[in-house]
Amino acid sequence: MTSYQDRQLIDRMLEESRVIAVVGLSPDPERASHYVSAYLQQHGYRIIPVNPVVAGTRLLGEHVYSTLTLAAAALAEQQTRIDLVDVFRRAEEVAPMAEEAVAIGTRGLWMQLGGANETAAKRARAAGLAVVMDRCIKIEHARWRDQQRLDAQP
Repeated sequence: MTSYQDRQLIDRMLEESRVIAVVGLSPDPERASHYVSAYLQQHGYRIIPVNPVVAGTRLLGEHVYSTLTLAAAALAEQQTRIDLVDVFRRAEEVAPMAEEAVAIGTRGLWMQLGGANETAAKRARAAGLAVVMDRCIKIEHARWRDQQRLDAQP
């Protein structure tokens, strides 16, 4: 069960983030990383793909970077920053992504379902990042959007 504070953190992250780097974004439309990213794009977020296997190509209309560091540097040249890092990697592979997220100065780290890594979360929180673990950003966005609609009704 998600606590009220967790829900507030998730809602704030979804509301304040505009540019989301997706680590592990697959070119396969059947993979969760791909369709979740496409969904987020359809809802106004800019998706920055990070995948060393397909770096230099384009996914969802965006250049694919091999690392968060390279993505952040390229975006900085455009006066843009990565607001949130969404990680689609196994839990044991998340710690280096958390370190990079801290190094590039992003505001948040989101570890998708099955990707929770408490060590990475502690490191990111210690550096001041908002952290969500073991939650699907697509599911949370749909809940958040529905709640906004309900709140807007007279």
